[in-house]
Amino acid sequence: QVQLVESGGGLVQAGGSLRLSCATSGISFSAYKMGWYRQAPGHQRVYVAAISERGHTDYAEAVKGRFTISRDNAKKTVFLQMNTLQHEDTATYFCNAHYYGSNYWGQGTQVTVSS
Repeated sequence: QVQLVESGGGLVQAGGSLRLSCATSGISFSAYKMGWYRQAPGHQRVYVAAISERGHTDYAEAVKGRFTISRDNAKKTVFLQMNTLQHEDTATYFCNAHYYGSNYWGQGTQVTVSS
């Protein structure tokens, strides 16, 4: 059974930091491209960042320079370090695992940034 479990969300003041984690099981983690997406109330889910199986990273323009995605293949976990948080970053953050025809999502973790 595939599981992606996000953690690390919470309430933080603008300018603060949070580190999200996504622990996985049931997949060959090192072979998967891992990503983070977010969904604000009343909006569609949008791309935030991704890291390839080789460690190459990519970011949405809105978070470049503030967020850092990383992975620990031994722990089968992907991280999202979020710095200089803004009110606009408030959303539910979802972890995604992608490998060819396989695509899995976590249940999400809420991030709320107070201005």
